[in-house]
Amino acid sequence: MLARISSRLKLSVPAATLSGMWQPANGPSDGIQPLGAKAMPSDGKPEHEPPFTPAGLAAFNKTKPGVGVRIAPPGEINDPADYCDPQGMPRADLFEVRTTQIVQTPISVIILYEFEKRWRVIWTDGRELPKDPEPRWYGYSVGKWIDDNTLVVETIGTDERTWVDNAGRPHSGDLRIEERFHRVDHDTLEISVSLDDPKFYTKPWVALDKFPMRLDRANFDVREMICSPSEFAEYNKEIGTRATPPAPK
Repeated sequence: MLARISSRLKLSVPAATLSGMWQPANGPSDGIQPLGAKAMPSDGKPEHEPPFTPAGLAAFNKTKPGVGVRIAPPGEINDPADYCDPQGMPRADLFEVRTTQIVQTPISVIILYEFEKRWRVIWTDGRELPKDPEPRWYGYSVGKWIDDNTLVVETIGTDERTWVDNAGRPHSGDLRIEERFHRVDHDTLEISVSLDDPKFYTKPWVALDKFPMRLDRANFDVREMICSPSEFAEYNKEIGTRATPPAPK
């Protein structure tokens, strides 16, 4: 069926499929990336500082994350995901990567994330990226198979309100995201992410480098992980605001 549809649409059919239920290969905590992008964590090491432009550094200084070397008091944290805004792209790859279901069709690849219970579509039908996209939380994604086992995805048009990662790295509306999904073997998938944003960074940088995922059973029951505004308000009332030291007089 896939071959017949692809032939009619003049699409190539890769030897491998990305379809399946995938888990972080090194355990559930490996995909959390609490200090920021796994290949560039906020740990105080100079080699892990992204190459900011002056505009990027100014935007960065306005973010107040709840982790890393710039950790802010609970009541001052301004992480949009903490207020139940969608974390968007590329943060979907760079924070809370847990059980991920991928569904491959003749014209698209659909990714369903456990965290936030979100989904996104990567078009593989040969279409071009839009020239002047209206911003979306998860942007616009198109993919191309560069060999039988590797899908390269480009994403643009991401909403500037989102953070790149848990460390509060910002991005502009000019951000271009490249993802590589490489099916190493039947049970292993590697995901890499690089970012190119000339307004905020002086050169492209790698945020995730061959992150390994392992294939799980098809009937794995994925639990819900949903941000509840009412629960967040209760947390801030009982814990967050109280934990913030009073401003000096």
